[in-house]
Amino acid sequence: MKIVVTGSTGFLGSHLMPILHDTYGKENVKGLSSRDYDLMDFSQARQMFEDLQPEVLIHLAAYSGGIGANRKYPGDFYFINTILTANCFELAARYGVKKMIYPMGGCSYPSTASSPIGEEQMWQGYPQRESAGYSSAKKMGIVASHSYRTQYGLNSVVLIPGNMYGPFDNFRNEESHVVPGMLRRYFEAKRDKIPKVTMWGTGAPVRDFVYAGDVAALIPWFIENFNETGPVNLSSGTTTSMKELAEIIREMTGYEGEIEWDTDKPDGQMIKIFDVAKLKSLGLFCPTPLKEGLRLTAQWLEKNYDTKGDRIRL
Repeated sequence: MKIVVTGSTGFLGSHLMPILHDTYGKENVKGLSSRDYDLMDFSQARQMFEDLQPEVLIHLAAYSGGIGANRKYPGDFYFINTILTANCFELAARYGVKKMIYPMGGCSYPSTASSPIGEEQMWQGYPQRESAGYSSAKKMGIVASHSYRTQYGLNSVVLIPGNMYGPFDNFRNEESHVVPGMLRRYFEAKRDKIPKVTMWGTGAPVRDFVYAGDVAALIPWFIENFNETGPVNLSSGTTTSMKELAEIIREMTGYEGEIEWDTDKPDGQMIKIFDVAKLKSLGLFCPTPLKEGLRLTAQWLEKNYDTKGDRIRL
């Protein structure tokens, strides 16, 4: 199979590419970044399909970031992700792609969804407003998947990873999600002997974290064995509060200072745990324990802090 991965140098792509190389052979897998083709430009996106003729398209390219970035640039998040999604589905259908894999974020679920959040709740309300530009644009991938399957027979699968974390994540201060954001703050506070670290919100929200390597390891199975649109939640199904996460990371990094919670900053959705019954019914699961995944992530940050400027420094 000719497999093309958009966004291959991003967070999930960095975990996925070695797995695809081992499974299908490097010669059969082509990873792309924005330096290869500008997928926002329809003519360049079409040229990519002309040049590479993918049989399998794994569409990871997206414009994403943490809650702070989403609040600051909601129009950018909406526009860029809408165009990326529309161009890739349209051209995958036109060029006869045999299988398309489309991951999207769990933030697309309604803000009022009850946990554990099952896939059937996707259309039962509006997403959290702080990230609605991004999450609504990505949510249109479900509509695109159904639409192009109906009209063109495009065999596309929508996957919904939970709150992913791990090596290769985005640790930049203005853009990071909660795990890389906490890890960086503790790392720098310990290094600089800062007596207090400030975290956003109250610490009360609970989340379901999943190691990115576990998500990546599942994708070949969906390429070969799953021929429905979905979506399918890919997560651990476990519960961790922000306060608990902060204490685990503080202990792991060896930071001995004080934690202060800035309650003027938003908590986001208070409870978001993903129902993984559908995943388990397929005989699949995400096995990495949170402490083990955090240890691997912290080691990556410490090793790469001074060299991976594109993922760490603004």
